[in-house]
Amino acid sequence: MPKKLKIYLDHAATTPVDPLVLKAMIPYFNEQYGNASSLHSFGQSAMAGVDTARKKVADFLGCQPKEIIFTSGATESDNLAIRGLISALAKKDRKPHVITSAIEHPAVLETCQHLEKVGAEVSYLPVTLKGLVTVESVEKAIKPETALVTIMYVNNEIGTILPIEEIGRMLKKVNQERIRNRLPKIYFHTDAVQALNYCDCQVDKLGVDLLSLSGHKIYAPKGIGALYVRRGTPIKPIQFGGHHEQGIRSGTLNVAGIVGLGKAIELVKKEQVRGFAKMKKLRDSLINGINKNISKVNLNGDLEKRTPNNVNFSFFGIEGESLMLMLDLAGISVSTASACASGSLQPSHVLMAMHNNPELAHGSLRFSLGKSTTEKEIEAVLKVLPTMVKKLRKMSPFK
Repeated sequence: MPKKLKIYLDHAATTPVDPLVLKAMIPYFNEQYGNASSLHSFGQSAMAGVDTARKKVADFLGCQPKEIIFTSGATESDNLAIRGLISALAKKDRKPHVITSAIEHPAVLETCQHLEKVGAEVSYLPVTLKGLVTVESVEKAIKPETALVTIMYVNNEIGTILPIEEIGRMLKKVNQERIRNRLPKIYFHTDAVQALNYCDCQVDKLGVDLLSLSGHKIYAPKGIGALYVRRGTPIKPIQFGGHHEQGIRSGTLNVAGIVGLGKAIELVKKEQVRGFAKMKKLRDSLINGINKNISKVNLNGDLEKRTPNNVNFSFFGIEGESLMLMLDLAGISVSTASACASGSLQPSHVLMAMHNNPELAHGSLRFSLGKSTTEKEIEAVLKVLPTMVKKLRKMSPFK
């Protein structure tokens, strides 16, 4: 009996913990297991690991260690950045205005929707057919009441790289003019979760005041993340119960997770350039193979302004979820943005924002490569995918 395939192409959802990351973490589970807030030697040994990791993250971002706040992940970091800033800026006589995009991760979109319920105004910017936010649209949306711009660095579904550096330069000029007109500063936040492996995340170059990141997208464990907060940026805590992380984020520090995040960041610095060419070659092989062997498909997102790990296609005439399940039965793990909940299939909000085409959105699949992905795995996918699509199209009522 032939051996079943076991191919993982969902690295944008989560990555395996790198063996070197795990090795760095293990002593903090069973040897240096003290509470980092304790003053005795066990606690101080744990805090030393935290301090080392904080410096590694800060070095990667080009900031000061005190500007790094450890969290449970990017969802918390996004909430803390957006809600914490708006809470700190809140005034009874001023309704804060937030600018974001229609293709943000739910951690940002739902936080902004919450702000609307409690009195803030939010502008949700449209995107181009390639899934990009333009600098001009951000600038046009600015009002005297604008307090925050939050735009993701890389979209998690289609892999497009948004013009964060260009937006940062524009906001710097706008803020200089606002100072002259005695208007408050506009702060700039980016969710950089999908960018860390592939993009320059130096915060001064980007011009951001707040940046969210997560460990499990960069071969660190789940349940650990961080928020960069530029010195002088007002922010209030959104949870209470202690004085951890400079009083901004209460909760006993996840020492092992923090150490793992630090090691993973260290590895990213070493592997960014080395792994790019190989991954991009595999990505392009998958894109070209799908375009060549399967009709009626659409590559979603910009081909050039795109991370080297992301391939997102819409297959017309079928449901992406059906194709995903068929691939899974064959041992190939991919993802679809469609989510089956309570019997109703919801199309991707990202693809709907780009195309406003439910059929295209429902028929989408995301293949996301990782540093362990091989040429043989891509060949195996291309071998079975056309047959699966053909079979599903025969069964589909959408001809």
